[in-house]
Amino acid sequence: MRVSMVVEEADARYITNSGMLLQLKMLSEAMYRGYRVLDTSRYRTLQDSACFDEVSIKDSSSSSIYLAIPLKRSRTTTEKDDKAMCLESLGALESLGVAIANMAEFVLLLGGCERMSRRPYDIYLYTDNFMFGRHAEKQKLLSFLLQHRPAGDAPAILPIIGGAKVGKKTLVTHVCGDERVRSCFSSVLHLSGDSFLRHGRTMSGMKTLVVIEFASDVSDHDWKNFHSFLLTKGRGSHINIISRIQRLARFGSVKPIFLSVLSYDEWRYLFKTLAFGSVDPAEHPRLLKIADEVARQLHTQGSLVATNAYADLLRRNLNAQFWHCLLDKGIRMIKRNIAMYGVHPSMLIEPRWT
Repeated sequence: MRVSMVVEEADARYITNSGMLLQLKMLSEAMYRGYRVLDTSRYRTLQDSACFDEVSIKDSSSSSIYLAIPLKRSRTTTEKDDKAMCLESLGALESLGVAIANMAEFVLLLGGCERMSRRPYDIYLYTDNFMFGRHAEKQKLLSFLLQHRPAGDAPAILPIIGGAKVGKKTLVTHVCGDERVRSCFSSVLHLSGDSFLRHGRTMSGMKTLVVIEFASDVSDHDWKNFHSFLLTKGRGSHINIISRIQRLARFGSVKPIFLSVLSYDEWRYLFKTLAFGSVDPAEHPRLLKIADEVARQLHTQGSLVATNAYADLLRRNLNAQFWHCLLDKGIRMIKRNIAMYGVHPSMLIEPRWT
């Protein structure tokens, strides 16, 4: 709870210190790991409360599938699990201890950071369009966009590189919604890689934020032509490159932001929050165990879109049989695709980023 309070407060301030951003990343990682271990420990007693729970599930072909969940464990299994849980708890506690060790200094420095201006109802009205996690990355992008550059300076360029559906556009959209960012630029121009040369010439010469999304690599010649035009028309502007192509990082004037898939601990926390909504998970401990496995399967896909869709579907029906059925069908679909194509279905939807 202490770490959570500090992370939430840091998320509401403008941080430019690189050391503070690194410590913020450590704090958030320790926090999400702590939440996972706490949940696992809190609901482990459920396994000793009954012998078996057999759930009969009707699949789409009307055949019955019986999932027997052994909740009563043998003495040997209990001892092994308890030992593993003890080691995991100690590890999580040690991570939190390291994160908290210098937190007083961090909080002191945080007090000198300017607070963000937020409208009071935004967080409630726009729950379907929010930015989860990425605390350090968001602060780095904010710092880049708010950096003052004289009108005569060449445009600053920050590439944001990451795999498919990891939240690159969501990050930019969220940061562009900040009041200070909006007041810094006369306009925000969104371009695609296919048309950036043509539509880039529509820039008015005023300070503009240009967001370019590239689906494929760009030749040095084309980029040089575009950059030459910016030197005459777009001085003082900022450019964000969004792509899965790592080679495009070579066009940046500052170090790029590399977005990877959220850690499992972060993913699990997000999925649990979305799946249960306003309901207290403690009231549905059996569903929480299923949610862990669903989150693990979704994490292998790495798609936040799929996670949001699954969570919305489960939230509408808090029934263990329904959740088991959905989990079982998802696992069978993955196994079927691996048997047919030799790879996880997520690899068939989007190629790996290079």
